[in-house]
Amino acid sequence: MSLDKESQKEEAWCERLTLASARALYLHVPFCARKCAYCDFASRATASDDPLMAAYAQGLEEELRQAEAAGLLEGCETGYVGGGTPTLLGAQGLGGLIRATRTCAPSLLELTSEANPDSLSDAVLDALASSGATRVSIGVQSLDDGELAKLGRIHSAAEARERVGAAVASGLDVSCDLMCAIPDQTDASWRRSLEGVVSLGVGHISVYPLAIEEGTPLAARVEGLSEEDLEWNSSDVQASRMTQAQVQLDGYGYDRYEVASYARAGKACRHNVAYWTGQPYLGFGTEASSMLTLEGYLRLCRITPRLPAAPEGTARVRLTCRSGARRIASSPNLGSLDFDCEFLTVREAAAEDLMLGARLVRGLDPGLVAFARRVVGPQVDQALGEAQARGLLDAGLAPTQDGWLLGNELYGLLWDLAEAEPQTASTRPSGQG
Repeated sequence: MSLDKESQKEEAWCERLTLASARALYLHVPFCARKCAYCDFASRATASDDPLMAAYAQGLEEELRQAEAAGLLEGCETGYVGGGTPTLLGAQGLGGLIRATRTCAPSLLELTSEANPDSLSDAVLDALASSGATRVSIGVQSLDDGELAKLGRIHSAAEARERVGAAVASGLDVSCDLMCAIPDQTDASWRRSLEGVVSLGVGHISVYPLAIEEGTPLAARVEGLSEEDLEWNSSDVQASRMTQAQVQLDGYGYDRYEVASYARAGKACRHNVAYWTGQPYLGFGTEASSMLTLEGYLRLCRITPRLPAAPEGTARVRLTCRSGARRIASSPNLGSLDFDCEFLTVREAAAEDLMLGARLVRGLDPGLVAFARRVVGPQVDQALGEAQARGLLDAGLAPTQDGWLLGNELYGLLWDLAEAEPQTASTRPSGQG
């Protein structure tokens, strides 16, 4: 007897928890010319001639080869080189890393590298295009020199415009990041930044409000200031600017497909979507994160025997590499690295996928909802009903305007279906930070 459509969709979602290899891969390059004032990412200021960068890139290439040999990259469809600033590796270093990624994951349909305008030279652009990259994501953040200075960015607005234009001319798909609710920004300057990147012909734009993260120079700079002094970053200003971006970009033909991402037809980032739709992914590099099925984790354990055994009932494993850049550069062996692990049950995986799926404008996948109902129970419909009653989801289980702007409320409601936090373990000695 053939399965009905709902059962078929549910079965397709179940298969994601049995995939033995990653469908997406991420490579983290933790080097920057200078740390920005707001940045709490795993990155470090590094001199352009520091030999550590080349050794680290070669270490990542070796880790890719080990993962390929273990069957962890079979059928991998998307790749993303992020940072930090990958373009700081230069044409030779970044080109070599892109080529190694293509060799080890030949099924890639999309391969993106992040870039900053100040290090995106013509030589680097040529290397990206010739080595097999398909996209470049450029950290513009603002097209106002005063705002860039307050953020601690080292490029100018004119340099950003020129380098984005060169990237578009190279034939690569181009995305730009823009930041709102930042010091000195006004509605007018935000509008000009949006209009500026649109005018350059990019196919994809990501917009997000500035988060003032503890321990950053920006946080130290604003410590002790009153709410009135920080009005430029208030929740109301953030919501207003994000709404302003939505209206402007929609008018220019960009569709919002995810909380912070807009794209022209056919230019949505496949890698972004993989994260929000339960696809297993594998991360390489210091502080890089992975999400694997139990079978994928067991494959990784064969080449990384120090990893802890998965507890009974594990359906999904999240890992974060805790080894530093010098360790990866000097001993590029997955089996020698340190990892923190989280072990999710099938119920926790279903709750997580509902939470992540709520970031997508198209709404929750019917197959996912059916799957969650089966493994979680009636609490799923109760949570969805509450989200609808609070105006966070519409009748089609897509996020409403409030669900978009008050995302943490919606995501928390869905994650609560897990009813427990994942079990954790680490390969690091007890007490090691």
